[in-house]
Amino acid sequence: MSRCLSLSEKFVQLFEEENTVKLFRKGDYLFQEATEAKELFLLLNGKVQISKVVPDGRELSLRICGKDDTIVEFSLFNGDTQYSYNAKALENGEALVMTKKRLEEAISSDPKLMMSWLQYTQLDNQKMQSKLRDLILHGKKGGVYSTLIRLSNTFGEQTEEGILITVTLTNQEIANLCGTSREVVNRMFSDLRKKNILSIKKSQLIIHDIQYLKKEIDCENCPLEICQID
Repeated sequence: MSRCLSLSEKFVQLFEEENTVKLFRKGDYLFQEATEAKELFLLLNGKVQISKVVPDGRELSLRICGKDDTIVEFSLFNGDTQYSYNAKALENGEALVMTKKRLEEAISSDPKLMMSWLQYTQLDNQKMQSKLRDLILHGKKGGVYSTLIRLSNTFGEQTEEGILITVTLTNQEIANLCGTSREVVNRMFSDLRKKNILSIKKSQLIIHDIQYLKKEIDCENCPLEICQID
C-alpha cells in the first residue's frame, strides 16, 4: 500500500547533503519527550513509534513511521524548543539526520520550500483530525476499527488470505494507538476472529473483510494520504 506523508524531493536532497546516518536498534529512543530538540530524521528502513506518556502513566501512541517517513516532532522558528513526543524504535533500522538549524535556514531562504513545508504540516494536521473524529463519533469501536483500517493502508500487503499487516504489534501496542485498554482490544479481536473478519498468523494480523470494518464506523473513504497510521 502507498505511503503518502513524505517531504518533497527538495527536502530529501537536504537530508542527503547532510550525509549523516544514525543507526538504531529495537528499543532505542531516537529522542525523548521534553529533551532539547536538535534533529529531525528521514527513515531509510526500520519502524519507529511516536508516543506520549499521559499524566496517569499510560502510553498513547500517535503514529508508526516506516521507510521514507520523516520524523519532525518540534516547532520551527521558536528558539530553544523541546521534543513534543517520544520516538522509540520498533525494529532495527537507520535514518538520515538533519539539524533543526539547517532546516530553518533552508526554509527561510526558499519560498517554494516553505510552501512545501506548509503543505506537509497541513496534511499532518488533517490526519490527526480524522483520528480524533473516529474516536469521538464511534468511541472504542471507532478507535480500534479505524486503527486497523489505517494499518492496512500503511503497512498492508494484499495476499490470497486477505490484507496482511506487515508490522508486528502486540495487542497492548495496538491499544496504545487506539487510546484504549488491552482488554478492549482483546475482546474486539476475539469477536472479529469469530466472524472471520480478522485472523492472526505468526503474530501478524490478516484482515479478511476490510469493508466490514469500514461499514461499522461509517467510513467516509478519506484520501489514502490522510487515512494512514504514519
